[in-house]
Amino acid sequence: MILSTTSSLDNRKVSVYMGIVTGETIIGANFIKDFFAGIRDIVGGRSGSYEKVLREAKDIALKEMEEQAQRMGADAIIGIDLDYETVGQGGSMLMVTATGTAVKL
Repeated sequence: MILSTTSSLDNRKVSVYMGIVTGETIIGANFIKDFFAGIRDIVGGRSGSYEKVLREAKDIALKEMEEQAQRMGADAIIGIDLDYETVGQGGSMLMVTATGTAVKL
């Protein structure tokens, strides 16, 4: 399965646009990660724990979207867009949504 943020693929022709596919995930950040991320913010530097959670959430959303496209019989997903949002009380949860167009090449 080819995944692309572009609306076309070099040297490949889209024969059928099969529809929009999505993948969503919501992941909670626990208290210990929040505590250490706060310390990191005070002293400077990157928050590795949050970066890991962001990557994990993105990977899950992309995988769900890809699985949906495979069930449709698609060869690729084009025009992929990733959206990040905090949800829950006090923004305690991270939601990642992946959206794209499933196509047959």
